[in-house]
Amino acid sequence: MVLNSSSPAAVIVLAAGAGTRMKSDLPKILHPMGGRSLVGHALDAAMSLNPEHLVAVVRHQRERVVEHLLEHNSELVIADQDEVPGTGRAVEQGLEAIGAVTGTVVVTYGDVPLLTPETLNALVSEHQNSRNAVTVLSANVPDATGYGRIVRDEQGLVSGIVEHKDALKIAEETGDSTIANITEINSGIYAFDGEILARTLAEVTTDNVQGEKYLTDVLGLARAEGGRVATYVTDDLMEVEGVNDRTQLSALGAELNRRITDRWMRAGVTIVDPATTWIDVDVDLAQDVTIKPNTQLHGATKIAPGAVIGPDTTLQDVIVDEEATVRRTEAIEAVIGIGANVGPFTYLRPGTVLGDTGKIGAFYETKNVKIGRGAKLSHLGYAGDAEIGENSNIGCGNITANYDGVNKHRTVIGAEVRTGSNTVFTAPVEIGDGAYTAAGAVIRKDVPAGSLAMNAMEQRTIEGWVLERRPDSAAAKAARASNEKS
Repeated sequence: MVLNSSSPAAVIVLAAGAGTRMKSDLPKILHPMGGRSLVGHALDAAMSLNPEHLVAVVRHQRERVVEHLLEHNSELVIADQDEVPGTGRAVEQGLEAIGAVTGTVVVTYGDVPLLTPETLNALVSEHQNSRNAVTVLSANVPDATGYGRIVRDEQGLVSGIVEHKDALKIAEETGDSTIANITEINSGIYAFDGEILARTLAEVTTDNVQGEKYLTDVLGLARAEGGRVATYVTDDLMEVEGVNDRTQLSALGAELNRRITDRWMRAGVTIVDPATTWIDVDVDLAQDVTIKPNTQLHGATKIAPGAVIGPDTTLQDVIVDEEATVRRTEAIEAVIGIGANVGPFTYLRPGTVLGDTGKIGAFYETKNVKIGRGAKLSHLGYAGDAEIGENSNIGCGNITANYDGVNKHRTVIGAEVRTGSNTVFTAPVEIGDGAYTAAGAVIRKDVPAGSLAMNAMEQRTIEGWVLERRPDSAAAKAARASNEKS
């Protein structure tokens, strides 16, 4: 079939449920997966249809949910579900929020994160091309336990949806397991003719065991007035799976990650161990990036060609340029230049900018620091609120003392500077180009270009001190033995 659908009049995202099985203070639809909330995934899929109206129906923890929804899409229409339970009532109130519509209305859910834009577009195309009153997104499953069964008539159209418990009851009472054995299930996602939907919803009652206004009742009413009710069958069951508890959250999160890693590998990224590599949906990877085991890439992280990331590395909103290497590192909102080297056991905090071919080595922490091209901070130090010039070599154990207990101050170190081990820069202080500091120096004043700064006392050696002051110690015994040998 040629897909030539037009944009729907509305997409209604049902997001009112309490999600009690999550056992969480956080509303179910706000739980994260792959760098977005569950409802964020649902909204992105819905927005791909470019509907005239995008509506979210809310109730549980309304203020918190609405704040999140509007952050994701400020033009979203918010509808409040009242005391009448049921998906039919939720959709009815979604329609009331936008008024009468002519055209297609799509109904989906805020807890179905793997539903893709391609499947939603195919659903709408099938609905419009076939001139259906209702089109149900369905799937065939090996085990239909817990799902509503799609029942078809002689023409292959949908004659009804029978819930799992009812299918078992029919089998028990009649001895006929035909319906119970149906493997085509209802996803709960639909495309409706908007006018038919509004008209039939007005006829749906809550006269049932649950006392709910069922959206599925619309299908029978639409058929009764001559409307065509059909399905679009997806061959990907995971797309229509919802999240009800943390076990399902984990399972769908793993499946999403599997799809993400598979997509990147097919695009030319080497992922050594996909099972231990987690990549958010908004991460951008170039061809010939290599990702080693136990790596997590979050947020808007972007990695350029030839970069090697990992093992044991977590990056959040980090930009890594070409041919850089980042291993055993945690970095947040940092920029790593071309051919730069970071790690192992390195912590880059927000505002860290490492220039091309630069290095931040083992057991180093940085924050709000700009490090010039070719500069090296090799090991065991802290650089915060600082600027370090090109090709400077910062010695082992160096610290920028940036905080005076009230305010933060900057340290500026020029180009081609060489600092001795265990130098402490007491900010604010500036070190000129080509200057040196001696080991153990505490720099409290600016150092002019080309100067050597030192302030350690001359070494004093007291011979025999250990034998006199610690005569019974292991050190004294070793010293005596050494003296006897000599």
